[in-house]
Amino acid sequence: MDFHLKNRSDIAAFVQQEILTSTEAIQILGITRQRLSQLVKKGQLVPLKKEGGVSLFLRSEVEEKKMELEGLRKIFGPDKN
Repeated sequence: MDFHLKNRSDIAAFVQQEILTSTEAIQILGITRQRLSQLVKKGQLVPLKKEGGVSLFLRSEVEEKKMELEGLRKIFGPDKN
């Protein structure tokens, strides 16, 4: 994935649109904060930056993980007998 950021406004727009906080990632993934922590600890979702209690994620990676989790829910979800 290539990003061509030419000026400050490009960078600001990129950060606004493509960088997610933990809370935003949790909402998109439909998981708990504890589950997000598990994914990070197992290396299944890697933050771009982690500073103290703040983690930042790339939107495309979160959305990719969402698709993976939705597929697993279809196979192993609670409505499956």
